[in-house]
Amino acid sequence: MYRGNSSRIVPIILVLIVIAIVIAALVSVGRAIFGGDTPTADTNPGRDSLLDTSVGHSVRMTVRGPLVANEEFHSYQVSVDASTRLMTTYQGYLDQAIASKSYGNNLKAYEQFVYALDKANLMKGDELTGDKNDTRGICATGLVYEFEVVNADSTVKRLWTSTCKGSPGSLKASVSQLTNLFLAQIPDQEKLLNKLSLGSSSQLSL
Repeated sequence: MYRGNSSRIVPIILVLIVIAIVIAALVSVGRAIFGGDTPTADTNPGRDSLLDTSVGHSVRMTVRGPLVANEEFHSYQVSVDASTRLMTTYQGYLDQAIASKSYGNNLKAYEQFVYALDKANLMKGDELTGDKNDTRGICATGLVYEFEVVNADSTVKRLWTSTCKGSPGSLKASVSQLTNLFLAQIPDQEKLLNKLSLGSSSQLSL
């Protein structure tokens, strides 16, 4: 009698196992079809916005010089979108414009530019928070670089670094490669930079 019960139980167990496997397979297929397993942890809003060439999107680089007297303090900014390339140099901590140069742009040129920035890892890095993301007083004897992806005049993601070893910032990319790409968008960049005490950032390395 015992052996008879065992012979009937074994097939039932096998059937239940097969049913469980089939159900698991169906659930996996359903998630794959309807996006239930789409990963979200690796999304990068900054990169997505960088590669979006629609109206309102732009990229911006700001370089700040050493912290010296107001009269001798210099900085500059390069901003590029699908219609305009603009470089402005500043004197003093109130950002008094020294010179500005603007050029037209087109969608194809902008697309090539932002894809080049992406391959140079412009948006590689996690934004810092609180005091760690405050660049005031950072790298007082060197240069501070800020890179931003902008949408509708609002910064989507901002990463920064400096030439000071103690202040590496949030950017995880080659700053010389990125600055070269930005400055290459401005034909007269050397004339503009020569008027600044910080010199050409393309000649500086971390």
